Amino acid sequence: MSLKMIVTVKQVPDTHNIVGDAMKPDGTVNRAVLPTIFNPEDLNALEEALSIKETVGGSITVITMGPPKAVEVLKESLYRGADDVVLISDRKFAGADTLATSYALKCAIEKLGDYDLVLCGRQAIDGDTAQVGPQIAEKLGINQITGLVSVLAASKKSITIKRQVDDGFEIVRSKYPLLVTVNSTANEPRSPRAKRVMAYKNIDRKFCDESYVESYLGTDGAQPSPSILSHIREWNVESIGADALQCGLSGSPTKVKKVQNIVLTTSDVKQVPNTDVGISEFMRELMDEHIIG
Repeated sequence: MSLKMIVTVKQVPDTHNIVGDAMKPDGTVNRAVLPTIFNPEDLNALEEALSIKETVGGSITVITMGPPKAVEVLKESLYRGADDVVLISDRKFAGADTLATSYALKCAIEKLGDYDLVLCGRQAIDGDTAQVGPQIAEKLGINQITGLVSVLAASKKSITIKRQVDDGFEIVRSKYPLLVTVNSTANEPRSPRAKRVMAYKNIDRKFCDESYVESYLGTDGAQPSPSILSHIREWNVESIGADALQCGLSGSPTKVKKVQNIVLTTSDVKQVPNTDVGISEFMRELMDEHIIG
């Protein structure tokens, strides 16, 4: 049995480079004007899948939902070692909250067919909700383990995980199928491989409606030649068998009531004496104003 893994990833706005027009009047993110990056904890999820593959063997399919330019995170996934990638793209997905996003990803995962392990980043930096992974598991009706910090043991039948909780850590074992969310502290994502970059840098997306997922692994589980994957599959709402009313804005009960741009300014400068008394008084003032706890 070859372990079949699916990793969900997201292209997100670079929150270190926010501009004034970051939000549209309807409360959705104005992604067209923002630079984008690979969501950091999704990279951790991909790295964990690659590590498991190196230990147990298997295949990794990476899925992202987004506009056509989200294909860049799929290329990044191929550069780092993914075997197969799928882009879910349709205007009907636009404006999706976590409920609509998890529904679309659930439909795509079911279209892929049999799977053992689904890995997701704990949360995305453009929302910080940490809801999509658990919602996917609930919709698929499978076990879930959140907050992975390390894999203690993995086989083709089960996995043992150390997870972070509020007051420490837990060690949990589960059989497959299973969904796991991965913390940023779990690992250090590897860099892209030069040979894979050269093989996949010009790969293009191709709209497909096949439901069969070809395995890109040899019988010995060895890493295949990157040239085997000829295109990035693209699916729309109809391709994954989704109900359009449960996708995008129409399937999103979360609504933004108001968006307000706040410009931080200063009108006063205070000089603090470089003495123990001066610093103590300044710290007391900050605490009184609840600026620090």
